[in-house]
Amino acid sequence: MADHHFGGIKIRHLYKIFGPNAQAHVDAVKNGLTKAELNERYGHVLGLRDINIEMPSGSIQVIMGLSGSGKSTLIRHINRLIDPTAGEVLVDGVDVVKMNEQELRTFRRHQTAMVFQKFALLPHRNVLDNTLYGLEVQGMERAKAVDTAMRWIERVGLKGFESKYPNQLSGGMQQRVGLARALSNDAPVLLMDEAYSALDPLIRMDMQTVLLDLQKEIRKTVVFITHDLDEALRLGDQIAILRDGEVIQQGTSQDIVLRPADDYVANFVKEVNRGRVVHVEAVMVPMRPGCLPVGTPIEVGTTIEDAMRMIAHGPDGDVAVVDAEGKPVGILNLRLLAGALVSADRDTKQTGASLAEVM
Repeated sequence: MADHHFGGIKIRHLYKIFGPNAQAHVDAVKNGLTKAELNERYGHVLGLRDINIEMPSGSIQVIMGLSGSGKSTLIRHINRLIDPTAGEVLVDGVDVVKMNEQELRTFRRHQTAMVFQKFALLPHRNVLDNTLYGLEVQGMERAKAVDTAMRWIERVGLKGFESKYPNQLSGGMQQRVGLARALSNDAPVLLMDEAYSALDPLIRMDMQTVLLDLQKEIRKTVVFITHDLDEALRLGDQIAILRDGEVIQQGTSQDIVLRPADDYVANFVKEVNRGRVVHVEAVMVPMRPGCLPVGTPIEVGTTIEDAMRMIAHGPDGDVAVVDAEGKPVGILNLRLLAGALVSADRDTKQTGASLAEVM
């Protein structure tokens, strides 16, 4: 299994300018030259501007944005398929930007694995041989590689399909092969570039579940690129939203939905089903003296939707919200929960605290 002391990924002051003389324009961009000006005056394209993101080890970092926002450019800096114009990309404390060719080859082979939108399977190899391709490249003996590959084929739900060829599989199954191949490498970093974008909605949900279930066990540092907000909110321990090559907000799904940084993000989150994203602690009110909660307490971290389901089947009245130790931290009732869902229409920027005052 991957090393649990892996130090995560830190991206510092990363700039990318596309064009023959990129280096010459970095200072101007640092001093505020806009993307449009850079293009008009110098015919260069600003890909990324001053990106700073810390991705803790063992978590899923989603990078989200519309097409052209720079998200695919950013993920390709992590395994240096693209060289930055300025900045650092520290993976487990080592700056990938400074690696020589030999170090980079070893790094790509052992530290990172990539899952692509278009599956990138080899058509003439069956599922098993596609899955163990990376191990073969590393020079692992066949019997051991087969063993490892079969374990991951089973883990992603493809047992029995190992001798099938890619053209005999549905898109969702091909993507499972891509995931099994990436996991067989046992690299601590998993890069997923729009990995599920080509899949039908139901299969896509399935694959998100596969990833979340696996992640509980394997604790990789996953960098997941998507343009789909629901997917971002479902998968991300942390989310960074990019626009025109700049990070405009980063935080948890709670931060993004409850406290959008600007109108651009507010517009994104407007259509979100808040019941599935917002946790009860954003909605609960303080325990009042003499209050006697009824029913089963609800744990911190429960979504509004799940809490409503629990309360709807219990007795009427206030229900306690408890922390992981079972200590009461607040109370909830159906009215508060329902209010949180409709407040989204009134004012996207309203947070739990001001909600509580309204009630």
